[in-house]
Amino acid sequence: MKVLLINGSPHREGSTYTALHEMEKVFRQENIETEIIQIGTKPVRGCIACSSCFKTGKCVFDDAVNETAAKFEECDGLVVGSPVYYASANATLIAFLDRLFYSTHFDKTMKVGASVVSARRGGLSSTFDELNKYFTISGMPLASGQYWNSIHGNSAQEASQDLEGLQIMRTLARNMSFLIKSIRLGREAYGLPKKEEKVATNFIR
Repeated sequence: MKVLLINGSPHREGSTYTALHEMEKVFRQENIETEIIQIGTKPVRGCIACSSCFKTGKCVFDDAVNETAAKFEECDGLVVGSPVYYASANATLIAFLDRLFYSTHFDKTMKVGASVVSARRGGLSSTFDELNKYFTISGMPLASGQYWNSIHGNSAQEASQDLEGLQIMRTLARNMSFLIKSIRLGREAYGLPKKEEKVATNFIR
């Protein structure tokens, strides 16, 4: 079993990393393999709606998105971490997620998703909601903790002093581990949920 952790912060070992690393320690205790992928400083452009991925099975821009796609397909869970900029996620991370989710056409059903946000002070809840949308549109169950998955701090040093935030991350990781293991057992016993043929309704004809 494996969990990918996406660090959307340009600071490799800042507040967002502090939260992800706290989760990573729990995953290792639960015998779940982890990999942190650093996205925040990479030159990731947005989707241009060319639909090339429907023909080739990958994004037309061969960058971190395509590098991560195969790992995403193989993993059991995905954690997305972002700092808060103007009550929103890092724009580089959003461009990355838009293209990653849109260009990968494998079935994401029952991969467990979790979002983690860090901020000096405010904008955490709106960013948390923004990131969760990627999971819920893809049939991915959300892992929850004991509060909204957030940590406060303008630096790694400050974030390490947010004892409640660190506890939230540990609880989240334990709950996510339980979900991943339970889904693995359920898949073996019952298979994945039956899917209907997708219906798309346009509201303007």
